[in-house]
Amino acid sequence: MAQLSAEKIAQRAFDLGLLDERQLQDVWASLGSRNVRTRDFLQLLVRREFLTNYQVERVMKGEKTGFFFGDYKVLYLVGTGTFARVYRAVHRETGQVVAVKVLRNRFSEDPRKYGQFVREGQVGCALRHPNIVPIYEVYSQGKTHFLVMEFIEGRNLREFVKIRKCLEYVEATRLMIDIAQGLQYAFENGLTHRDLKMNNVLVSSRGEAKLVDFGLAALDESFSEEFQAENPNARTIDYAALERVTGVRKDDTRSDVYFMGCIYYHMIAGRAPLSETRDRAKRLSKTRFQNVVSIRKVDPSIPDSVALVVNKAMMLDPGKRYQSPGAMLHDLNLAAKRMDKDPPPSRAEAAAAALARGAKGSGNGAAAESRQSVMVVESNVNMQDVFRESLKRAGYRVLITSDPGRALDRFQHDISTAECVILNAQELGEAALRAFNQFGSDPRTKTVPAVLLLDEKQRRWSPKAAAADHRIVLSMPITMKQLRGVLAKLIGATPAQA
Repeated sequence: MAQLSAEKIAQRAFDLGLLDERQLQDVWASLGSRNVRTRDFLQLLVRREFLTNYQVERVMKGEKTGFFFGDYKVLYLVGTGTFARVYRAVHRETGQVVAVKVLRNRFSEDPRKYGQFVREGQVGCALRHPNIVPIYEVYSQGKTHFLVMEFIEGRNLREFVKIRKCLEYVEATRLMIDIAQGLQYAFENGLTHRDLKMNNVLVSSRGEAKLVDFGLAALDESFSEEFQAENPNARTIDYAALERVTGVRKDDTRSDVYFMGCIYYHMIAGRAPLSETRDRAKRLSKTRFQNVVSIRKVDPSIPDSVALVVNKAMMLDPGKRYQSPGAMLHDLNLAAKRMDKDPPPSRAEAAAAALARGAKGSGNGAAAESRQSVMVVESNVNMQDVFRESLKRAGYRVLITSDPGRALDRFQHDISTAECVILNAQELGEAALRAFNQFGSDPRTKTVPAVLLLDEKQRRWSPKAAAADHRIVLSMPITMKQLRGVLAKLIGATPAQA
């Protein structure tokens, strides 16, 4: 096929409304002639930003539609999905740059399909929050249906993490705070997301997380099982599987919370917690949720405050999960404050430390001890610091919590959380005693070595404590050196199996 001349291309672009007379005169004047090479003509159009490469490609192919949607001129194709395509576009008169999400042609003639798309777009129009991408306009005429949204300079979170591999804890937590704020706002307005995934979180050039596609999961759910089987990547399959496993209704906000935990996990670990597969049956399988590898096993250096949020958000039992995005937001803010006060090592520093430990060899006691973790249940902030510094100096990795119930939950969810738990009853009182006994009576935790610390007034509780060879009750005062000696014996011993 013969190449089109510069003049013929100019006429096509003019007829399509992509170029006006003034722009053409400007280009011809710059070139000094109309008898120029097509390549030179097109390069100048792109350089002057009169046309984009995307527009040039379509004009050269002889395309006659898809250059405009309503008052918006398409600049580039940004992304494609099962149901829609997203374009970067500009308003013809105001020059405002926007994102235009256009329903695919194959769904545009079915009133049920495009009606759902339009209704959910209208719902999105009512949401105005810094961490939710706003929808400005919903258009539905004939076979054309599209949403006009704010255009976010940046990329989606999946692309962001793919490039970065995994994020530093502080950065991942900051992005999760943004996500939780947006979801809590929607929750307070009676909405759930139901399609929460890495692709539906945009990271702006300023580093802010913004949510897209609020409510559009309902469009996915309106399609037949046959269609969904042909499109197994629809995220609502994961929601359906989780709801089937946990027995909650489809608009339960705790399902959003679970997938918030999945996103947090993915940002930190650099990989998804749920096995990724195109097989619909495997995606609906209960074992897919049961076989999630503990975040601490994937990343042993993770700060305690961060691991706590990930684990609680991803509790399979919805009753033990955060009950709202706001509840998760509270702990995310606490984690951020903790890391601000005591910055965790960078990924590079953690990797260097791991290599240094490995270089010592695994055959000596110091190297073995450096890999051991101790959970301390202590409500006094000053005492938390004392435990942390003393045990860290001895080579232990120290996990701190002020809530005995939360400590028990963590071990019930993951028995490898730590090699030993210390419960200080000085300020916790009988809550520490109860937790100590629960650790001993629960089949999931009864083999965990444990230490209960009682002050002088609490010694009378000793007969009530379910002690054993690997479950010790100590009376205060006791030195940290003595406590470390007890730990060395407990962790080195193998508890009797009941």
